Amino acid sequence: MLRVGENLNVMVKKIGAAMKDRDPKPIQELAIAEAKAGVDFIDINLGPARKGGGELMEWVVKTVQEVVDTPLYLDTINAEAIEAGLKAYKNKKGKAVINSIMARPESMDVKFPLAQKYNAGLVALLWGPSGLPRDADERGVLAAELMQKCLEFGIPGEDVWMDPIVTPVTSPQSQVQVPSCVEFMKMFKDLQEVHPGMRSTCGLSNVSNGAPEHLRPILNQTYMMMLERYGMASAIVDAFDEDLKKFASGGRSDLRKLVYRVMDGEEVDLKSLSKEEADYVKTTRVLIAKALYSDSWLEL
Repeated sequence: MLRVGENLNVMVKKIGAAMKDRDPKPIQELAIAEAKAGVDFIDINLGPARKGGGELMEWVVKTVQEVVDTPLYLDTINAEAIEAGLKAYKNKKGKAVINSIMARPESMDVKFPLAQKYNAGLVALLWGPSGLPRDADERGVLAAELMQKCLEFGIPGEDVWMDPIVTPVTSPQSQVQVPSCVEFMKMFKDLQEVHPGMRSTCGLSNVSNGAPEHLRPILNQTYMMMLERYGMASAIVDAFDEDLKKFASGGRSDLRKLVYRVMDGEEVDLKSLSKEEADYVKTTRVLIAKALYSDSWLEL
């Protein structure tokens, strides 16, 4: 699975201050560190960037590209900032990617022309006029609408990254929403037949938002394996999570097979497993809504 480094984010105190002060050093040091960590893309997240977003995005893109060749995700709802970043971007090892275009007219009408004009990739975010889709079927409807727009604007499949929207397992909607992303991925191959070359991505770390910090890694790792089983091609992740990097590279096939057995409905005997194996079984059960989430799920 390809990794998109999430760390260059305005919400990170040190990075936000560097962006405000136009101090290149912390931004370039982080970009170099992410590149050394082997990420396939670096996400530049400016947040809303409502005031001066265009000038800021241009500056950050140039600042990052002075020191690394890694392709960039341009992450903000501000279309002016997206265009400024695309103008400044130099394609060294891959196209820039617009993160993201929602299935809403105000997003599609502005950002699809930018993707076409600048020959950029795009994340097709399954967020519709009513907000978060209720289930896998609604995700499919929104995906079809975004794919139609891609065809209208001549965006080739290999430039499209479909994002089904990962939600926290700690949220009240988790019993439906967390499994429904997996259900959507089961139908993704059918969508790829309509628009060949299209791939998928997600904000993987979202699944563990709100969980205790020491428990977030096992949630992220387990969910990554579940989504990857049905074709998830990439994920926006912590660039410096070495354990997750191993999973993304196909490591720990023993745990992967165990997770799949639980997904297939097998009742795995916990007493026959090591503590590590049992933890992944318990976590999978939570993520497929066969057990309720609590901060103590590994202790039950």
